[in-house]
Amino acid sequence: MRILFLGDVVGKPGCTAVCALLPRLIDRERISFVIANCENASTGGAGIEPARARELLGAGVDVLTSGNHVLKRNEIAAMLGEEPRLLRPANLPPGAPGAGWVVGHTADGTRVAVINMIGRVFMESVDCPFRVAETLLADVRARARVVVVDMHAEATSEKNALGWFLDGKVSAVVGTHTHVQTADERVLPQGTAFVTDTGMCGPVRSVIGLRPETAVRRFVNKLPVRYEVAGGPVLVQGVVIEVDPVKGMALGIERVQERWNR
Repeated sequence: MRILFLGDVVGKPGCTAVCALLPRLIDRERISFVIANCENASTGGAGIEPARARELLGAGVDVLTSGNHVLKRNEIAAMLGEEPRLLRPANLPPGAPGAGWVVGHTADGTRVAVINMIGRVFMESVDCPFRVAETLLADVRARARVVVVDMHAEATSEKNALGWFLDGKVSAVVGTHTHVQTADERVLPQGTAFVTDTGMCGPVRSVIGLRPETAVRRFVNKLPVRYEVAGGPVLVQGVVIEVDPVKGMALGIERVQERWNR
């Protein structure tokens, strides 16, 4: 089976591009299951609004993962509690709305578990992603052989370490958050597919999806500047993971980049 994982969807342009291109990608790449990180899919580029989440799910995304911005908008809390296909990181403190993992199904009934984790290096303090993932796996693996982990983290070393920590225990560990697609996709020795970052689904002429002039001004002047999502052509980035549905281990992983013009 082939799983498509799309990197951070940024703003309205990223959401529109994903919805427009997804049917073509599913058909061309023979995709059985689609996962996308939506934590920057709101109109302003930080957080996720219920309307945007419903739009992505309606377009063919099977599970939405997220990260450190997921709770920035109060209106998403209710949806997190009601919509199991919308995840927040599993290692957030107790009491956070929603769930950190879910089991979905392909058209032929194959079960696919998706776990959402968040890193601690250069980010806010949360529970240890390594220990939480290890604790969850006993329950998760009892329900699904195919398991994909979204590691939403800043530090490349932390993402790589989790990949090796879970090698042979899950089908794939894919990194999100930096919006820059890395070229290190590979299958680790025990059968887990890994990539440090899947990239983003966002404007090409941008600084990680945002208008270059505002991002530059913030770095140069060190003054608070409201970020704005850039316009223009969009690059939809991610990875396709080929998995043995019986053993649950990866057979291959390859990067995807698809350009979309309004």
